[in-house]
Amino acid sequence: EENKIIINESARRMMGLEDPIGKLVAYGQRQREIIGVVNDFNYGSMHHRIEPLIFRFTPSYGNNVMVKIKTGAEKSTIEQIEKKYAAFHPVAYPFEYTFLDEDYLSMYKAESRVGVLSKYFSGLAIIISCLGLFGLAMFTIERRKKEIGIRKILGATTAGVVGLLSKDYLKPVIIALLIASPPAYLLLEKWLQGFAYRIEMSGWVFALAGLMAVGVAFLTVSFQSVRAALTNPVDSLRSE
Repeated sequence: EENKIIINESARRMMGLEDPIGKLVAYGQRQREIIGVVNDFNYGSMHHRIEPLIFRFTPSYGNNVMVKIKTGAEKSTIEQIEKKYAAFHPVAYPFEYTFLDEDYLSMYKAESRVGVLSKYFSGLAIIISCLGLFGLAMFTIERRKKEIGIRKILGATTAGVVGLLSKDYLKPVIIALLIASPPAYLLLEKWLQGFAYRIEMSGWVFALAGLMAVGVAFLTVSFQSVRAALTNPVDSLRSE
């Protein structure tokens, strides 16, 4: 059995074999027979393409053993494995183990760190922006009380007043989105180039982000706008 191997599709293509089953290939110091071919799968970081892979059966040599553990029985199963292991290697080789999902996650520590930081800083930026818009809306509406009162007396509707006041704040938001989208696209595209297997950037992502930003800005400003539009115009003019 030690003379038999299994290869993946990348190895088959590299060897130029159309029907590799039963073929003998030089591996190490002996000829080995290919008994199977498996589909390519990612066994390393997604930053790199899948490379040729060979599986061989060598019971006399091995440093690691992979064990599938039933969910919920991790602790008890590891304790049993450790007892069995100690019976064969009581002192010379300490028992060490890791979980496969943790090993895969460790390949993307930088990406995970960037994701967490982006989430918190984005949330902080949104809160600060909304507070700024809210304060600016209060200040502007306070200065335009008389104008709003006159428009209401002349027949302006509540929706019309809200639209008039909100329009002044939505324009800068839309302009900012148009300015920020191209560099954001280029930065994301450059970051994705670091992965051998990745998605393609689509315009709908930026369109959705833009709609969300405009929606948040509108909700922030509209609260003050609606309150000003519902105020009795007589009270607004009397206060002037």
